Amino acid sequence: MSEIPYKIYLSEDELPLNWYNVRADMKNKPAPLLNPATLKPMTFEDLRPVFCDELIKQELNETDAFIPIPKEIREFYKMYRPSPLIRAYCLEKKLGTPAHIYYKFEGNNTSGSHKLNSAIAQAYYAKAQGLKGVTTETGAGQWGTALSMACPYFDLDCQVYMVKCSYEQKPFRREVMRTYGAKVTPSPSDTTEVGRKINAEFPGTSGSLGCAISEAVEAATKQDGYRYVLGSVLSQVLIHQTVIGLETMAALDKYNVTPDVIIGCAGGGSNLGGLISPFMGRKLRGELDCQFIAVEPASCPSLTRGKYVYDFCDTGHVCPLAKMYTLGSEFIPSASHAGGLRYHGMSSILSQLYDDGLMEARSVEQTSVFKAAQEFARVEGILPAPESSHAIKVAIDEALKCKETGEAKNIVFGLTGTGYFDMYAYKAYNDGTMSDYIPTDEDLKRGFDALPKV
Repeated sequence: MSEIPYKIYLSEDELPLNWYNVRADMKNKPAPLLNPATLKPMTFEDLRPVFCDELIKQELNETDAFIPIPKEIREFYKMYRPSPLIRAYCLEKKLGTPAHIYYKFEGNNTSGSHKLNSAIAQAYYAKAQGLKGVTTETGAGQWGTALSMACPYFDLDCQVYMVKCSYEQKPFRREVMRTYGAKVTPSPSDTTEVGRKINAEFPGTSGSLGCAISEAVEAATKQDGYRYVLGSVLSQVLIHQTVIGLETMAALDKYNVTPDVIIGCAGGGSNLGGLISPFMGRKLRGELDCQFIAVEPASCPSLTRGKYVYDFCDTGHVCPLAKMYTLGSEFIPSASHAGGLRYHGMSSILSQLYDDGLMEARSVEQTSVFKAAQEFARVEGILPAPESSHAIKVAIDEALKCKETGEAKNIVFGLTGTGYFDMYAYKAYNDGTMSDYIPTDEDLKRGFDALPKV
């Protein structure tokens, strides 16, 4: 590896002092968000009614590689960071592979996932702006749980629109949010105009992240002193999540380990972007030759079967247009158990990196994911979240390839959270009642047909 032009600055507690903004090192920048009314790039003023001011600045920042982490946020991070980077010795032995497998475990906080990294940052900026509260959406519930934890820390009201099928599948996740003080509403609901419209158009729908986003945005814009915050997709969120990749990089550097393969599950892109961004920066600067793999569910394959075009970020078409790999904002995914990956599009940053051939993507079926989760749990002792288990599945695949070739590759994957609120899903797998769903071309056509003409 060549000499690194700038180092990772850590506090005495070994916490990153800065977030990393990969766009500063990208030759091809992600396309800008567009105002749906004018089709012109969104400006600071355009975004102010929806987002917090400081978060808008981060969203639009394409030049600063490092963004200082405020002291108050670093103090909160101390409760659970740095998170452990663990070598999966037992899994390696079970597989009989010469590969070295490492996983960055983000489930060692009460919210149970990586989402708290951005939730506390967004709550901090909302409080600093003098707001009363925030609204958001959540799929499987990890983001809603994280935000419901962060808001009382800064005495903020928290309103969560939870995808209806997850609201019903994960009642205990819902109750954790309520315990922390959040108001949780199943989406689509009858409490917003867009929710009523979606219910009328799709009777009996199980909902989607796109639906919940629309409702949360509407709720924020109709209440004084509120803003909308979100747990994935936008660049600001990927920036906050880079504490994952920066810590991983610092730990690997400490032991002179160079990663050959880095793997993350992919829904909207928050954990994947957070894990790979610092390493991608090294690749972009010619300092690292590494394979990056995004793993998505076969039931919602935005990268592997989507189109790279401008699309709405939400089903109700109230959000800006983003250029991304998408299945169409009107695509309603099946009610799979990996609720956090049921989003029709992918982060514009990751979409650009994928389109530039700097990372690859794979889609995997649900039953194979839970098989990998079970195998991992039985030897490593952690019950992984269904979302994280997509990364586990491909990490095992890569390790078995090394077994065939004899290569001792260093494989790193993100274990984004625990699955202790996903026992209905594990029950379905254990009972043999879990099925796989792969959308047909005809299923995808409705979403593609409704893409905006940009």
